[in-house]
Amino acid sequence: MSSEKKIAVGDMARALVESYRKTERITNIEKKHFPSRLNVIRVTEELRELLFPGYIGRTNLCWQNVEYSVGGKLDRLFDELSSEIAKAYGEEPSSDSFAHSQCLVPSCEQTLSFFKELPAIREMLEEDVQAAFDGDPAAKSTDETIFSYPCIVAVSIYRMAHELFIQGVPLIPRMMTEYAHSVTGIDIHPGAQIGKSFFIDHGTGVVIGETCVIGDNVKIYQGVTLGALSFPKDERGKIIRGTKRHPTIEKMVTIYAGATILGGETIIGEGSVVGGNVWLTHSLPALTKVIIEEPRLKFIENKKS
Repeated sequence: MSSEKKIAVGDMARALVESYRKTERITNIEKKHFPSRLNVIRVTEELRELLFPGYIGRTNLCWQNVEYSVGGKLDRLFDELSSEIAKAYGEEPSSDSFAHSQCLVPSCEQTLSFFKELPAIREMLEEDVQAAFDGDPAAKSTDETIFSYPCIVAVSIYRMAHELFIQGVPLIPRMMTEYAHSVTGIDIHPGAQIGKSFFIDHGTGVVIGETCVIGDNVKIYQGVTLGALSFPKDERGKIIRGTKRHPTIEKMVTIYAGATILGGETIIGEGSVVGGNVWLTHSLPALTKVIIEEPRLKFIENKKS
């Protein structure tokens, strides 16, 4: 490196470090320890191997070796996940083994509670997989939906993240669902409450907000937004958090592509159908179908010069 380049690099480094001191909101030097995004993603994918044994990860499982295989993976993932949860609470790793073990006690308890819910999560996912097969005539088998449907990826990660979310684990649930968002185009907040047999067809561009409540046997298509109509603010103009901002979708509802449903007081009644590109900010009674009238088309003859 030439002397001029060294000087230039040194000047740039000093300028960048000086900016670190001025922008404390986006600088984390000598402060909190956070979970590793790469570790959270890797743990998430390994957990999906436990949810779909023989489909994801090791494929040569048999009933004679499966318990041994699952036990070894759970043992390793327990340590890894509990460590990341501890960091999510801002707990610093310690060289003192006793202090470190004491620091991990709450995160170990939450990891254990989460692992105990995995069988129940699998039962829900079996119904989601069946809903995907039943809801798409292009599907040739449930195997195909597990291997190739983005909704199965997104929903399986959401169901795990939701369990951690309701336990109060910070950061990690959102890291998990945003990872799913990045690979599927489906954005489900881990705080949303989603019932059984849930199917998202195609999936790209779907947004499901934090306070959404979705009943059983709901089917939605690509580009659907279940969002907030507005954000209530306090007297200082700050957003009031923790309020119901997103709609409630009752059971047996179908929402077609591009529809937008907004507002915490908006309820789509049981068995209703919301047509493509519909914009709704008010409730629908049960067994109601709402569609946009067919637009008028104008045809212009392309005359040759």
